[in-house]
This record gives sequence, C-alpha cells and structure tokens, in this order.
Amino acid sequence: MSLDALSCPLPLSGHASVQLAHGGGGRLMRSLIEDVFLPAFANPGLAERHDATVLPMGAGRVAFTTDSYVVSPLFFPGGDIGKLAVYGTVNDLAMAGARPAYLSCGFILEEGLPMADLERIVASMSQAAAEAGVYLVTGDTKVVDHGKGDGIFINTAGIGLVEPGVDIRPSRVRPGDAVLVSGDLGRHGVAILSVREGLSFETPIASDCGPLASLVAALLEAGVDVHCLRDLTRGGLASALNEVAMDARVGIEVQEAKIPVHEAVAGACELLGLDPCYVANEGRLVAFVAPDHADLAVSVMRAHPQGTGAAAIGTVQAAEPGVVTNRTWLGGKRLMDLLSGEQLPRIC
Repeated sequence: MSLDALSCPLPLSGHASVQLAHGGGGRLMRSLIEDVFLPAFANPGLAERHDATVLPMGAGRVAFTTDSYVVSPLFFPGGDIGKLAVYGTVNDLAMAGARPAYLSCGFILEEGLPMADLERIVASMSQAAAEAGVYLVTGDTKVVDHGKGDGIFINTAGIGLVEPGVDIRPSRVRPGDAVLVSGDLGRHGVAILSVREGLSFETPIASDCGPLASLVAALLEAGVDVHCLRDLTRGGLASALNEVAMDARVGIEVQEAKIPVHEAVAGACELLGLDPCYVANEGRLVAFVAPDHADLAVSVMRAHPQGTGAAAIGTVQAAEPGVVTNRTWLGGKRLMDLLSGEQLPRIC
C-alpha cells in the first residue's frame, strides 16, 4: 500500500472523496496525510511516500499500489473510466521502476447502469491491459442503490516486479538533478472539462491517457540514472513537484519557457482561467535524473511513442528546501505552490 496524496474535491462539486494514492493536489490533502493517515498506519512502506511501495518478496522485490477512479463523465475524448483504471495503476507501478504484471479490479455499480456502458468499459479495460502487458487476475463486484454510485466507480490494485539495482524514490533526489517532463501538459483535464461543461474548441483536445511502463523501461535499459519519477495526475506538474520537494527536502526551480503546453490547451486554459501546470494528465511523468544523464534521458524519451514531447524544464537546488519556484518568461521568479483545493474535481 502506498500513500502519497489525497483527493478531496472542492465542496462546490457536491462530492467528496479520499484516495490513498498519489495524485492529489492541495494543502488540505497533504494535511490529511500528515495528521490522520500516517499516524494511524505508520510503517516503513508508507514512509517512502511514493506512487507504489516496493516490498521484499523471496529473493526479489515487488511493487504494490492501489487506486480508485470516480471520473465524471465516464467517457471522454481519448479514453474512459475503464482505460483510466488500468493505465493509472500501471503508471503508479512504473513510477517505482517496476514492470507491471498483475491487477485486481473492484467494480461498484449503480443500479440502473446501462449494460451497454458496462460492456464498453470492460472491453476498454481489456484492451488497455493487453497494451500495458498486464493481466487482471482477480476482482469483485458490488451493486448500490440508484442515486448512490454515479454509474460506476472502479478500484484497481497492482503488483509489479522490480529488477535488481533499480532504486527510484523521492529520497534519492539530490541538488543538481535535472527535472524532465515526458510531454506537453494539461490535455486530460481539458478533455474532461470540455465534455463536462459542453465546451468546444477550434482544435479538438483528447486526453493523453496512456501507459508509461515501457517508457520507464526504456530509460532504465539505456542506463539513465533515474532518481525519482512521478506521473502527473491530480494537481498536475505543480503538485508533483511540491510533493517531491517536501519529501526530499530540496528546492526545485523550473523555467516557464521550457514547460511544454500545446497551443490548444494553453488557449483553453487561458479562456477558463486555469494554469496548465496544475491541470491533470494521465500519460505524462516528471523525472529527476543525474545532471550528466539529462541529455540521454530526453533523447530516449523522445524516441518513445509516449515521450515524443519530452523536455528538460528545471533543476533541483539545495536552497529553499520544500519550495518550488518558476522562472517566468520575463525573468522574474514566482512560487509554484500547492493549491488549497483542486481546480477540477472528479478528474480521474
């Protein structure tokens, strides 16, 4: 079991949730971890505060993680709740350097959910599992009264194998490390919002939903000295950077001009008053690598289908531990802080 952040959507959504997995995005979420969950469940596995916990198993090691999915709407450009449930858990395992192998799946179905929707979601999960190279080997189904489940909620847990010598976790981040992203930001959140709010943009925007395990494997096979990885889900890049900065007790500076954002996403965010650095992604990661491996890492990622837009965006610093700053286009410096809540609730 891993515990990195909580999802507590803003009250205006009419829903509230708590999730024991990475991908939250605010100060309230971190406070819940520090004040409620960690004191109750304190153990060495949780202490790493990573996307997946790495555990000894016989002569080897496995990574273990769990996540729950409550996205609204269930279907959106580029994906659906079933695809998210597979890729999200696969990606959490990959962030620990694991090769994903097996998933469990728990379905909470609301009475009245159309069978055609369920069949479509299950088929999507099957295709996603095949693409990610994992097997769904056990599961559970529960039905709740109409009006109590919002169609379908899905929980997945995953197990992956960690090769000898692989050690990827926040505490390995060091001053001087290069900060890299695997591609442009904000597609998933904007795709969800466009359907939820009935918006249309001149350039259609699809979610970046996709599996990241083979991208991570490519980095490791190329000999890149990877210190830490995070997938950029709830709270986006800004939240991931803040979590790592606080957990590793380092400062991080990124450069606004180097952060890749597609023109259509940037325009949509400007129209909606959103910052792309806080908008959720479902197929993007941030990597912290040794400084002399940065060019190799970017090159390896750009040669992979899930990393064609990779870029080096900043560095880790010894000064201002726990603080993330953004060097603006004009050369000024501003804080890239945690939000008190979420910009977009029910995003995954």
